[in-house]
Amino acid sequence: MIGNLIGVLFDGLAYGSLLFLISVGLSVTMGLMNFVNLAHGAFAMVGGYACVTLMTRMGLPFLLTLPLAFVASAVLGLVLERTLYRRLYKASHLDQVLFSIGLTFMAVAAATYVFGPQQQPVQLPDWLRGQVSLLGLDLGSYRLFMIAVVVIITGALGYLLERTRFGAQIRASVDNQVASAGLGINVNRVFSLTFALGSGLAGLGGGLGIDVLGLDPTFPIKYMVYFLLVVAVGGAGTIRGPLFAALILGIFDVAGKYYVPDVGAFVIYVLMVVLLLLFPAGLLGRRT
Repeated sequence: MIGNLIGVLFDGLAYGSLLFLISVGLSVTMGLMNFVNLAHGAFAMVGGYACVTLMTRMGLPFLLTLPLAFVASAVLGLVLERTLYRRLYKASHLDQVLFSIGLTFMAVAAATYVFGPQQQPVQLPDWLRGQVSLLGLDLGSYRLFMIAVVVIITGALGYLLERTRFGAQIRASVDNQVASAGLGINVNRVFSLTFALGSGLAGLGGGLGIDVLGLDPTFPIKYMVYFLLVVAVGGAGTIRGPLFAALILGIFDVAGKYYVPDVGAFVIYVLMVVLLLLFPAGLLGRRT
């Protein structure tokens, strides 16, 4: 009984870590750039397909495809930000939602045309397929790897946004674009790089999560609500808020599907309602 509980807790932490990695970029764009980007899952899908393509057609190892998935999604995000998204920064949220949801459907159609409607396989290295004995418990190697990657990225992202000159430029540009430009900050470039960073993180999460979440053209629609839940519950514009929210939602989602499989899919939504009633401005008090 205790072993099962620990196993569910561990799987929930791994699942929550993956949700956070994909969703944190959405938290950055919504909270810092004030842009409702419902196409965020499409960038995660691009990273997933980049991994699959590089492995199956070019023979690259899985670990090498992950940073390339980050680069592919970041570059795509940078191009789209400069050509399309930038035109809607001052538009209403309804216009932003309609634009990004339309972009999502275009991404789904393009992925279906190029790769077909079927699930994409991923070939993990042998050392990530087995289990690791830790404190008398057998834990999945790949899930441990995911948690370790998310811990490293969370620390690096927190340092980037809070301790570096670029992070200060982001906060200044968000608070007052005119004053920031007057101080010599290239606001457009800062926003472009920030959007590319969020898109790249989504792509990395998409590649990392193929074995857990699966990958097919409906990915951006299938998990759109999950990414929005993480940001809504955790609070946009923060790192710790979405992290706590993703871990809580991941644990309860896995536990619900394990202990009450008949209604397990609804547990995460009940939890969302409860958390939003208790913390209407997000877990850390940042209004989304």
